[in-house]
Amino acid sequence: MRGIGVDIGGTFTDLMLYDSGSGEVAVHKLRSTPHDPGIALVQGIRELCTKAGVEASSIDAVFHGTTVATNAVLQHRGAVAGMITTRGFRDVVHIGRHQRPLQHSVMQDIPWQARPFVQRRHRKVVTERIVPPTGEILVPLAEDEVRAAARELKAEGVTAVAVCFLFSYINPVHERRAAEIVAEEIPGAFVTASADIFPQFREFERFTTATMNAFVGPGTGTYLDRLERALASEGIPGKLHVMMSNGGVASAQQASRKPVTLLLSGPAAGVLGGVWAGAHSDRKRLITFDMGGTSADIGIVTERGVIEASARDTEVAGYPLLVPMIDIHTIGAGGGSIAYVDDGGAFRVGPRSAGASPGPACYDLGGTEPTVSDANILLGRLDASRFLGGELALNKAAATTAMTGLADRLGLGVLETAEGVITIANANMAAAIRSRTIQKGHDPRSFVLVALGGAGPLHAADVAASLDVPEVLVPAYPGITAAMGLLTSDLKYDQMRTAFMVEGALDAARLDRELGEMESELRAALAADGVAATDIEIVAGLDCRYVGQGYELRVQLPAEPFTPAALDAFHTLHEQEYGHASHDPIEIVNLRMTALGKRATIEKLPVGSGTLDEALLGHADALFRADGALRTFTTPHYDRAKLPMDEAFPGPAIIFQRDTTIVVPPGWSARADAAGNLLLNR
Repeated sequence: MRGIGVDIGGTFTDLMLYDSGSGEVAVHKLRSTPHDPGIALVQGIRELCTKAGVEASSIDAVFHGTTVATNAVLQHRGAVAGMITTRGFRDVVHIGRHQRPLQHSVMQDIPWQARPFVQRRHRKVVTERIVPPTGEILVPLAEDEVRAAARELKAEGVTAVAVCFLFSYINPVHERRAAEIVAEEIPGAFVTASADIFPQFREFERFTTATMNAFVGPGTGTYLDRLERALASEGIPGKLHVMMSNGGVASAQQASRKPVTLLLSGPAAGVLGGVWAGAHSDRKRLITFDMGGTSADIGIVTERGVIEASARDTEVAGYPLLVPMIDIHTIGAGGGSIAYVDDGGAFRVGPRSAGASPGPACYDLGGTEPTVSDANILLGRLDASRFLGGELALNKAAATTAMTGLADRLGLGVLETAEGVITIANANMAAAIRSRTIQKGHDPRSFVLVALGGAGPLHAADVAASLDVPEVLVPAYPGITAAMGLLTSDLKYDQMRTAFMVEGALDAARLDRELGEMESELRAALAADGVAATDIEIVAGLDCRYVGQGYELRVQLPAEPFTPAALDAFHTLHEQEYGHASHDPIEIVNLRMTALGKRATIEKLPVGSGTLDEALLGHADALFRADGALRTFTTPHYDRAKLPMDEAFPGPAIIFQRDTTIVVPPGWSARADAAGNLLLNR
């Protein structure tokens, strides 16, 4: 099989082609086209196929990491959405839980109130009521009211509708009937039933998830549809698949129906690529550090695998969500992050970015503000003639001009200012890593930092040093790792149901019945994608808590009929997570199931080798802080493709490859291993 992974970032679009028959790999990188991301994707595939000497018609599948849905949320540019809900609950999405994000602040931004996905005038109420615990219909659905509400929304120009009824997670019959009526009354509208996204209790979060799905649905669907047509026009017969926030890929059709599952599409692929690279060097405890042109994404991996965000932490741009998501923390720190002095006189870096257009000043494409990339070239850590393999010549003079204005305002020299930009950017990223490790009970000193993205390897060693992380792992193609991650993942679909049961009064027959129904639905979804039954793997689990607790931990179930003994693992898990366990009864809250559709993925990458003399490209001055002062070092430059295997060499050194530049500071050493990874050690 020939597959192409494509990750579209804010500055660059990354591509990797993998031929599972020959094991050959080809990579490509080009500037993104923010006004229409699909342009860079199609152009990049065309150029990559030419570069690899293969016909576009031989591509079996395209796997895509997209930020279309994410950008719609961050920029609040989505469809004019409406909502139909149970009478009396029109303002659930506004009131929330009365838990303010900043408990004691009187001047704070509450996104679901300041920027709702559905304006109050577009929130309609109808008569119906389903009640727990069995989902009994207490008040039938008033279908005439649903039709009237749909007609009102149509007259108001609404193009997407979320149907959100109370207790639909137990019995979705009213929601689904209302969705049918809306589709009849507003032909072509994007209609979402909250129970069809994730049928889980917590009305505020479920309603918010459904309204977000409606808000981003039309734009995401149009984008994926246009992309499929563009690929077909290029003669690419393979199906388009999209990375989801849970770390699996789904067909474009499935993704179009539930675009809210795509909000961490690109960052999730980066984490998976880092996990794949770490596993091949026998590193299992990882901090993935993916720094691109606009942002830096932090993920945590332990022996149990990639950490998934809990219900209390699952949010995007401050909006709570009820969809499975890898626990990724994103901050505005990238090569294009702009350095400035704020109104209070503080020296800051990011989150505002120069992006792909105009880009940093050193790109010489019209940018005039100083950025992290400009600081790196002034300190000698980027080479003007070797950036992007020499395809994009950097302008050091333009970087100097941009940095001079900031230096004058700060009263510092240009080089001191450039070092300050790097120091602040590194401190911001280290703080983000602390928030995902130390503040969650993980000791960063027991992890390996995996440097990803075009800018990650430039900064990784300094960030690791500030955290006392002893080792940095740089994959073979760090700037293309998210694209590689797309080629290492399986198809993955999730299902869940809320089923409150307390230990001692468990209905094992009901649990087995509902788990069986969920499994049938998931197998049918994968079969529709052409996955053979023998290639499907099912993983089931329970969200549990002690009676009286507010949040849950997930217990994996063995592949056999349920027995109460399966709950014993919860005590151990609780002790690992919180440092103690209890003798209180355990409450089962949700049933969860994941179905994996196995496919041919990358097994290994080709590894080159040479000698240090063959790899040496020359020497140049670079500035590093040593012994408390900013000093100039005559620094060797190396070609990574020619580095010897298992031969350590000391820093300072700068290592070049097409998709990134790797900085080995003084006090560090570097060594290429048999898996094709570069290991940096203090």
